[in-house]
Amino acid sequence: MAHTPNVLLRGGSVVPHEERVRYVADTTEKFKLFLGNRYEHFEPTESRHAHDDGGELHVFEWVRRTYVAE
Repeated sequence: MAHTPNVLLRGGSVVPHEERVRYVADTTEKFKLFLGNRYEHFEPTESRHAHDDGGELHVFEWVRRTYVAE
């Protein structure tokens, strides 16, 4: 079952455009996006929202990157 996107990911220059608008189950918690050999970490902003065709999106800002241990 597909979910309606509810989050916009901002920052993190290597995050592809198609990955930036997505569904996140808990919009109050940090979110980790797995890309290849790393995780891009995002945190929710308190009062920032964006709009797209599907409605209002919570804005998450990029905070750091971690790499998967080999």
